[in-house]
Amino acid sequence: MTFAEQIRGREKLVGYWVTLDAPPATERIARLGYDYVVLDAQHGLIGYQGLVTGLLAIDAGSALSDREAAGLVRVEANNPTPIGRALDAGATGVIVPLIDTAEDVAAAVRAAKYPPLGVRSFGPLRASLRIDAEPAKANAATVVLAMIETPLGLKNVAEICATPGLDGLYVGPSDLSLALGARYPGDPEVDGPFEEALELIARTAADAGIACGIHTFDGENAQRRLAQGYTFATVSSDLSHLEAIAAAHLDTARS
Repeated sequence: MTFAEQIRGREKLVGYWVTLDAPPATERIARLGYDYVVLDAQHGLIGYQGLVTGLLAIDAGSALSDREAAGLVRVEANNPTPIGRALDAGATGVIVPLIDTAEDVAAAVRAAKYPPLGVRSFGPLRASLRIDAEPAKANAATVVLAMIETPLGLKNVAEICATPGLDGLYVGPSDLSLALGARYPGDPEVDGPFEEALELIARTAADAGIACGIHTFDGENAQRRLAQGYTFATVSSDLSHLEAIAAAHLDTARS
């Protein structure tokens, strides 16, 4: 079963987030058994060449695992150029940030799909080897996920879910909490409204029959969100884990 089929079938999936342009590290992460690995081209420290080598590393790591990890890209903007380039580089799908309306989603879908479903320019380069060179097959294998992280995105979530061609939602918890009035991500003063928003998003996606994912900061919270009704969850990021483990070893050594 392809990753697109798993997403559209609302299977429970667990992924990982990569912010560093460090292909050997990404390769090691991809062999661990995650269902997908996301390369962050919006806030991560990854340029276009880094996306290409990062996607190559995900494929190489997956070859050493009994579970293939799909390579996804969180693109820098809802624009045909970064969406098309990420897919041309071999991404199985794109996570599109700052979605406010159904019209925003429709634009993202058009950018990710070849005609007649969209306006993606044909020139898949590496994607012709990794996904498929035939436009209809590439369209079927390509996943589009819309980030819900703004006040308008939350308000319009039902209309967003109903947009043809959208495969799922993806919650950005930091920006969503700020949208709800938090002073900083994780502000306990908005815990109540934040949880209500997460429940609304998951329920709305389920009613629409599409996948719903979320970024989490550890495995325990990923497990909690999957139990809550989210169909896929991403665990933390490489840079966060590197810092946390380094600090823990330092504390142990000095104690």
